[in-house]
Amino acid sequence: MPFKLEICSFNLQSALIAQQAGAQRVELCADPEGGGTTPSLGVIKMARAKLQVQLYPIIRPRGGDFLFNDEEFDIMMNDVALCKQYGCDGAVIGMLNADGAIDKKRCAKLVELAYPLGITFHRAFDWCANPFEAMEDIIGIGCERILTSGQKPTALEGAALINELVRQADNRIVIMPGSGVRANNIVELKEKTGAEEFHTSARALVKTNMQFINENMHEDLSCVMASDNEITSILQLLKPE
Repeated sequence: MPFKLEICSFNLQSALIAQQAGAQRVELCADPEGGGTTPSLGVIKMARAKLQVQLYPIIRPRGGDFLFNDEEFDIMMNDVALCKQYGCDGAVIGMLNADGAIDKKRCAKLVELAYPLGITFHRAFDWCANPFEAMEDIIGIGCERILTSGQKPTALEGAALINELVRQADNRIVIMPGSGVRANNIVELKEKTGAEEFHTSARALVKTNMQFINENMHEDLSCVMASDNEITSILQLLKPE
């Protein structure tokens, strides 16, 4: 199969759904509202024990921007070391300087520490000042993949830039569209971008099974979960004709 599908999984159950549905890789995250942060060590260990597909935890100590201080970088170094210790296949990183350039020095340290794990550079890329210079920097650092929405809110909106990046990359690095990727647009994305790997959370909101709900709390207890039907549909549409 020439195309690959990565599922951004915000909990263990979503990761297991992704595997069962046939996805090739799981990006393991916490905090969907914050755009994805590093999952707990307990979740990483359990996921590694139960998954046979590739497992790439995100290394991001907080939501918000991608300008990290020294303490946050130390946290990231420790988390990369733990991913390596517990047998992950790779990790997902991304750091910028204040001027919108790639933080090459510290990203390179994470890549070196992680070796031989694979490294994806996440959507911090979409906030960089010059995407083509940034891609060359990321290639030089030693990352194997860039996750991007083409510097637009969704990958379909950014498809033209993604296609330019794919062509300039010339197989030196994988350009993987993500954000808003669904079964209803995957064929159009495939045609417009020329990409061979795609990223989606395939998310659905699952209602609580609690029988008692305290109505005074005025909170929705629904959980973000991957949809096996959505993943299966995307994979079916990615199959060569």
